[in-house]
Parts: sequence; structure tokens; C-alpha cells
Amino acid sequence: MNVLRLLVVGTLLHAKQISRSPFEVAIALVVPVVQATLAVYLFRAGGEGHRLLEAAVGAGVMGVWSSVLFGSGGAIQNQRWQGTLEMIMLAPRRPVLVILPITIATGLTGIYALLATLAWGRLLYGIKLDFAHPAAFVVAAVVCVVALGMFGLLLAATFVLMRNANALANTLEYPVWLVSGMLVPITVLPSWTGPIAAILPTTWGARALREATSGGPVWPSVGICLGISLLCLALGGLALTHVERRARVAATLALA
Repeated sequence: MNVLRLLVVGTLLHAKQISRSPFEVAIALVVPVVQATLAVYLFRAGGEGHRLLEAAVGAGVMGVWSSVLFGSGGAIQNQRWQGTLEMIMLAPRRPVLVILPITIATGLTGIYALLATLAWGRLLYGIKLDFAHPAAFVVAAVVCVVALGMFGLLLAATFVLMRNANALANTLEYPVWLVSGMLVPITVLPSWTGPIAAILPTTWGARALREATSGGPVWPSVGICLGISLLCLALGGLALTHVERRARVAATLALA
């Protein structure tokens, strides 16, 4: 219960901090709308107007991924700037329990991206929100956010070491959503991207949402997504402990 309380309170705290950042709020308001608009026009130009709802959902998942990626990196960097990163790493609790609420909070704020793209598509382009499996879509959305949060925890181990975590985030954003098939089908990508896509939780989260939208076996994708996310949690905890020790020895945890 103490661990659960720590995660809940920490997640709420970091979510409030993110909501007070003008930059984060501006990104959350503008990026989903731009991505949804581009996705709709791309699908229409490709003669796939019947898949506009899938395009809106895919653009929404892109927004969640961007929120987790930049939010996790930005949160670590903000803690460094505020002089609290050292205190976080020195807390009595394991580092994974202190950093995990940051990544989950960024995932929760990314939920707006999914809702905004659907609302934007409905109001401006008249896209009917006719989901094949509405209940499964809600479950898949929650699982996708949790999975991305745990994947963000794995990335946070690297973010702690880097003095400019945004440099890594910039290089990961588009390759991951492209390989994950959030907007472009994986089948049209080179064959060597298949094994990479198979180990990413973003791939299975996006697939679960897409199948819940258009119809298909949702639960296998949800199960695989959960399994990979738990693996990310375990690897992220081990990596974060190792990185913490290395940062202490090399004295690389200090302020930039």
C-alpha cells in the first residue's frame, strides 16, 4: 500500500507540474491538432478516406508517444535544473519508484492528444467515431498509456546520464512511431524493421487501438503489450539502479 500511495501521489504531483508549464501546455494543445490534420489529408490523398478514423487514432497515439518521450526527458532535465535530481536519486525508495511516476504522468497528459485528435477529426472533418469495439478501445488506450509510461522509464535510465536528454528524444521520436506502425502500415516498411517493431510496446499498443477501431482480435495485442511493458519495467529498474551507481562513481549526476 505504501508503494501504491507513493506512485499515485508522485504521479499526481508531476502531472500538476506539467500542467503548470506553458511550454508543455502549448505543445499539448498544438501538436495533436497538427498531426491529426496531416494524417487526414494524407489518407484522403491516398484514396483511403474510409480509414480516416484509423488515421485520427494513429495520430493520437503519436501524440501520446511524443508526450512520454519529451516529457520524460524534460522532467529529468527539469529536476536537474531545479537542483532536485540528486535528492530524488538519494531518496530512501528505489530510483525506479521515484522516476516511474514522472513517466506515467507524461503518459496521462498524453491522453489529451488522443482525445484531441478524435474531437478535431469529428468537429472539423466529420469523422464518425464508430468504433468496432468501444469497450476494448478504452481498455487498449489505458494499456497503451501504461505501456508507454514503462517504456519511458527504460529510457529514463539514459536520460539521467545525459545532460541534454532532449538530444536523444529528438532522434527517437519519428523513427519509433514510424517503425511502430502508428500511421504507416508495418507491411510497407523494409523487412529488417520487423524484429525491431516486434519488441516495442508502442507497436502492440497502436495495433490494439487500431483493431479496436476497425475490428479484429484486440486482446492478443493487449496481452503482448502488457507483457512487453512489464519487461520494460523490470529492465528499467535494473538499468536505473546501474546508471545511478555509475553516475555517482563518475560524478555525472550534478547540475548541467
